[in-house]
Amino acid sequence: MTDTTTRTTVFWDFGGVVTTSPFVAFNRYEAANGLPHDFIRTVNTHNPDTNAWARIERQELTADEFDAVFADESEALGHRVPGADVLGLLYGDLRPEMAAAITKVRDAGITQACLTNNVTGATHDRPDIEGVMGTFDYVIESSKVGVRKPEPAFYELACRTVGVDASTVVFLDDLGINLKPAAQMGMHTIKVIDPADALAALSTVIGIEL
Repeated sequence: MTDTTTRTTVFWDFGGVVTTSPFVAFNRYEAANGLPHDFIRTVNTHNPDTNAWARIERQELTADEFDAVFADESEALGHRVPGADVLGLLYGDLRPEMAAAITKVRDAGITQACLTNNVTGATHDRPDIEGVMGTFDYVIESSKVGVRKPEPAFYELACRTVGVDASTVVFLDDLGINLKPAAQMGMHTIKVIDPADALAALSTVIGIEL
């Protein structure tokens, strides 16, 4: 069925959408340290609502606390990995085509928000990332609001903050688990695998050549 709803707002995930996925950095770390491929992702998906990863994204742990708790959790699954090492791998390279698209959408007068699961202060030494963050009308950060994707409360908060109904939103994320609750709320969702394909899909939905 064709989606004929008018979408007047764009919500963007950040890591894995505007920047390259941290999973690539995770895999490089694993290879360099003799860990199984995707081991860090496995730790992050074990008890996903209450583990160290979820807790630091809701700012329930400090970076120092996360360092120890993540190490204990990873050790329980077979390999001890300091949490501080993982935090150093979070942000990949900025995708210039995504940054350019965000600017075009802004210049067309469409409201945009960044919906990101993050940790406090993680981008303070990345002026390229901070520059793109400044392009959004709103930035909803898990570390500041105390909820995270894919918790429905995160999307409800984002819609209230921006002042829109979910039915007017198109949302881009690279993780299906994050897109599912957004789609259930009525957002048009785009899973970002290849940036060019994602931008083509977004162009079709909002009627702007990106």
